Amino acid sequence: MTIHTITPAPQAPVVPGRGRLRPLGLGDVRITGGFWGDRQSVNGRHTLEHIGSRLESEGWLPNFDLAPTGGLVEGRRGREFSDSEVYKYLEALAWEIGRTDDPTLEQRFHDVVARVAAVQEEDGYLNTRFGRPGQPPRWSDLEWGHELYCLGHLFQSAVARERTRPGSDDGLLGIARAAADLVCAEFGADGRDAICGHAEVEVGLAELSRVTGDRRYLAQARLFVERHGRKTLRDIEWGRKYFQDDIAVRDAKVLRGHAVRANYLASGAVDVAVDVGDNELLKALRRQWDRTIARRTYITGGQGSHHQDEAFGDDWELPPDRAYSETCAGIGSIMFSWRLLLAGADPRHADLIERTLYNVVATSPAPDGRAFYYANTLHQRVPGIPADPDGTSPRASSSLRAPWFDVSCCPPNVARTLASLDAYIATADAGGVQLHQYAPASVRTSLDDGRIVAFDVDTAYPADGRITVTHMSDADAAWTLSLRVPAWAAGATLRIVTSDSVQQRSVDTGMVEIRHAFRSGDLVQLDLPMAPRVSSPDGRIDAVRGCVAVERGPEVLALESVDLGPAGVDDVGRVAIDLDTAPVERDGKVWVRVARLPLADGRWPYGEEPAGTDAESVEVPLVPYHEWAERGPSTMRVWIPEAP
Repeated sequence: MTIHTITPAPQAPVVPGRGRLRPLGLGDVRITGGFWGDRQSVNGRHTLEHIGSRLESEGWLPNFDLAPTGGLVEGRRGREFSDSEVYKYLEALAWEIGRTDDPTLEQRFHDVVARVAAVQEEDGYLNTRFGRPGQPPRWSDLEWGHELYCLGHLFQSAVARERTRPGSDDGLLGIARAAADLVCAEFGADGRDAICGHAEVEVGLAELSRVTGDRRYLAQARLFVERHGRKTLRDIEWGRKYFQDDIAVRDAKVLRGHAVRANYLASGAVDVAVDVGDNELLKALRRQWDRTIARRTYITGGQGSHHQDEAFGDDWELPPDRAYSETCAGIGSIMFSWRLLLAGADPRHADLIERTLYNVVATSPAPDGRAFYYANTLHQRVPGIPADPDGTSPRASSSLRAPWFDVSCCPPNVARTLASLDAYIATADAGGVQLHQYAPASVRTSLDDGRIVAFDVDTAYPADGRITVTHMSDADAAWTLSLRVPAWAAGATLRIVTSDSVQQRSVDTGMVEIRHAFRSGDLVQLDLPMAPRVSSPDGRIDAVRGCVAVERGPEVLALESVDLGPAGVDDVGRVAIDLDTAPVERDGKVWVRVARLPLADGRWPYGEEPAGTDAESVEVPLVPYHEWAERGPSTMRVWIPEAP
């Protein structure tokens, strides 16, 4: 069999100039089914159409049509950052076209780019909210105007298009370069000493530099990163830490302020540190990641415990019922972790990516791909109110998934992430290939020396813990296949079946390496223990002291009120978990025993603690957190109090 790699350049969102690992893109890896393949299919068939329709009906795309006619001043609709949702939509389209070569999406892409192009001014400026007579002047509100933020997403959409369709005649790359040239002229070393109030342009400029080879864009990204902490933005009620403008990036100890902004800035800072060789900055970012994960991250991988400013709280401030855990913050966390993984090959970064994918990204979209969670609470105290399927939610923290929001950053962010997910599965280095995430997939790539590597991945993960790698080509020499064993998977086993031997052994968590001159038909089988497990919180997380959570594989589980009939109650706040009996898995579900708490309404909610429970414990099922509320409104909790 003769196998050729599809493309010499990774079709991936992130292609660093250096690092321990290089990403394998859409031309190297194809998800072929399973948990993530199903979600990619829904994303491509339904979510992209839904987003495009809403961008039209909400007026955010028609804003671009108003510019040539002079109608923007009176006719513009949407928030100051609505242009960015169009650019994220374009990026999602670009990745989906790269995956599927869909001609309908290709035509849609061209049509939207043409509408965007009509707004760009001669010097490259591009925005529907600022800069025209009757509108605020350009760059006049760097705290809240989001002009540079919007351009960052424009740059990322152009990168996605150039990586998947190099040299395309749609013109998007030229539009992006003209805007980037203006940014460099306006905000360069001899220009405005300023930053955007919402980090994102740093990521876009760094990747645009990589795809074009123009180092000016990297230099500008570096300037923006280094300017954070100089207090150039006006102070606000939540302090400059909201913008990450209180402390220099390299001096910060932990992520703080607005959670999306913080993760986007950290991602751009990693890009800069890697490409300019700033190892001290990279070390600082690793330290920030370590402390943020250890003290400011929910069990789901979600980040952000403050509603009013969508921000990180202090260390250990992780209340489940006030978890904001914005979907976009989860995606930003994945961006940050992926860049650190490429730079240093630490499997802990892939562990967090997995946790966040299954418990934040997968939680946001409804099964039909047409409604979303913006915020992701871990404790719903009252049944949610179903959203109007034709309406727009004014609240980010809507109690059930909503089809659209006044601030709809999350739907296109989810769409671009799912469309590009193939590029987060595996990496390569000089000696072999590393599998970081598990899904049915086809991998066809080459090593640094040109040797062809080809294998298929078969798995029902996370329903099942077995991952089977079948080699599809004959290797002339040994190479190393590395498989990630998640931190929760103590007791995993590895089985290697070749033409002349069968080996089996236990493996530690981390990365397990198999070096062999694989032949076509050779198998490598990893079995991860998937028994449900009880997790206890750090004692310093006051909000959940005395509670436990139940996990199975990468999935966090939740208790819903619709399953509490056997306990004789309809509220998750009325029961406690009986840990005398361990959780069990049966009939495709995880079951625990709960007992009803002796609670009674009174005139004063304080006093002596009631003793024990008032009934024998009964068995009830848990559901994966990403499936909660799919059977109708309910109360729900992830952290369940232990029975007295």
